[in-house]
Amino acid sequence: MKVWLVAAVISSIAGSLVAVKDQCEGDSSSSCCSGGDFSPTNPFSTLGKKLDELLDLIRAQVLQCGGGRALETTPKSCKEVVDNGRSDGNKAYTLDVGGKKMPVFCQVTPLEGCGGGGWTMVMKIDGTKKHFTYDSALWTDLITFNTHGGETGFDAHETKLSTYWKTPFSKICVGMKIGNDPVRFQVIDQHATSLHSLIADGEYRATSLGRDAWKDLIGPHASLQRNCNREGFNAEADRDNLSKARIGITSNNENDCNTNDSRIGFGTAGYPDEHQSCGNVARHGGDNGDKTTPAMGYILVQ
Repeated sequence: MKVWLVAAVISSIAGSLVAVKDQCEGDSSSSCCSGGDFSPTNPFSTLGKKLDELLDLIRAQVLQCGGGRALETTPKSCKEVVDNGRSDGNKAYTLDVGGKKMPVFCQVTPLEGCGGGGWTMVMKIDGTKKHFTYDSALWTDLITFNTHGGETGFDAHETKLSTYWKTPFSKICVGMKIGNDPVRFQVIDQHATSLHSLIADGEYRATSLGRDAWKDLIGPHASLQRNCNREGFNAEADRDNLSKARIGITSNNENDCNTNDSRIGFGTAGYPDEHQSCGNVARHGGDNGDKTTPAMGYILVQ
């Protein structure tokens, strides 16, 4: 058992003893108080002192071995897990997300395309399903979806965690998996108080990855029309009901953004495929032909 966990348990016991002491001071008739006096001869008092001494020893050991760090609180992000030297493989860790402790999958080893430093899971989207299409309330509300899916890694279990609206970041790691191919990742440098703050209001916010980077998420079979190339958050054509993405790129064969017929992204919808929620769709002059390629999508932040 790790030192910090032992310390937390002992601290909890010590707190209970303080409560007993307070009770005894207010009710001297209690049999546990040795005749109404929480005195040094009382076994509770003796145990309390020993626990205090043990806590002092543990704190000193942590300070000595941890380069002067005090006992650490529950981390608020996977980056804190890594920075505090508490990572133990890619798995779920207990995080303090907006004041609530919950298990969240942490990618603590580097991801090709995104780098290392600790990535906190936010969403997983199955492009063959309609839960996360562009107009789904899951992009605008403050309600989780299948939180158990947020405890596992790059699998097929969709999820939306409260990290979507409670976790600030300076980078976003997005990944797509096509069939049995490995996941392909790209990093977006973006500061925000939460992903929800970038998306829920529907305002377009540009990024600058470039069309080739978005196509790399799909791989060699990706296809986009050559013009418009509007990318970022809430990227959509100027006309309604055409290709759009909550995070991604949408393109056109004409020299404007009026009638976009192709896209690559997360939270997608619109012609020519209203129901694909993640992946690549292209018609009418895509640079690699017509495509309908749903993907399993992953969104993490740091």
